[in-house]
Amino acid sequence: MFLGAIGILLSALNETCFLKKFLFYIYAIPFFVLGMLPYPVLYMFSNLLYYLAFYVIGYRKKVVYGNIRNAFPTYTEQQVEAIAKKFYKHLFDVFLETFKLLTCSAKELYKKGVYPNFEVIQPFIDKKQSFIILTGHMGNWEWLPSIWHLEKTVQICGIYHKLSSPFFEWLTFKMRTRMGVHLFTMENTLREMVAQRNEFTATGFIADQTPSAQNAHWLTFLNQDTPVFIGAEKIAKKFKYPVVYCHVTKPRRGYYECRLEVLCDDASTTDDFYVTNIFHKKLEKDIIHQPEIWLWSHRRWKHKRPAKD
Repeated sequence: MFLGAIGILLSALNETCFLKKFLFYIYAIPFFVLGMLPYPVLYMFSNLLYYLAFYVIGYRKKVVYGNIRNAFPTYTEQQVEAIAKKFYKHLFDVFLETFKLLTCSAKELYKKGVYPNFEVIQPFIDKKQSFIILTGHMGNWEWLPSIWHLEKTVQICGIYHKLSSPFFEWLTFKMRTRMGVHLFTMENTLREMVAQRNEFTATGFIADQTPSAQNAHWLTFLNQDTPVFIGAEKIAKKFKYPVVYCHVTKPRRGYYECRLEVLCDDASTTDDFYVTNIFHKKLEKDIIHQPEIWLWSHRRWKHKRPAKD
């Protein structure tokens, strides 16, 4: 009740108000405490949340099971359940790992993610050529931009949806930018990229989200008609940027690997939808390889392909 009352008060106070900033930090104490927990203890909490969500609450089980069944129509119920259980364990690992961004050192975080083939983007680094990064909700998508930025080879920029809660907007922004990642909202993407056109940047798009059915490009993804965003491709074409795809895997608990692959050196020279289509083919292959680390709880297929006139 006390925290709920603080939340209402935060919404009412002016953004620059000292009291609001003070209350933000009071309200954030539990999240900082979570971020300071040793990893074995953190994963004990993750195991508890998994048990509660899967066996007691049944958090989004209908969505998760439906998505997996539709994506893998030849799988048995035992195979579907095995993927679902591994996914829930991974989901709560990611949820709690994210709070480490509030407290961990750069050295600590750097050990948690590996980019083993940076040499593929060396030509862009040598020329100070900005580029686009495409990835999906694989592994710990909150950690990976910060880990890459620690390489200090390029300014990493991320795109996010602004949250309606003033407190969680503040907390999320703080976590995502603490290691130096530059963030801007989805609505301001083009404006920000124009402003940074003379700087050396790598702008990341988590491009497996769901657009409205009418304004989407449609393709077959995981055996289903799927609407996809084409904004990243349009921007890459506009700026004549290279596009790089990140293959994400999770070799063991708490560790992630991201291999880079150049999809094109200049998006403006490619056919329409080439970048979008090949990105989803690469992502689909990665999901099939390690399905439990993709975000199955998202209602990815809530729209139906519009009938042709």
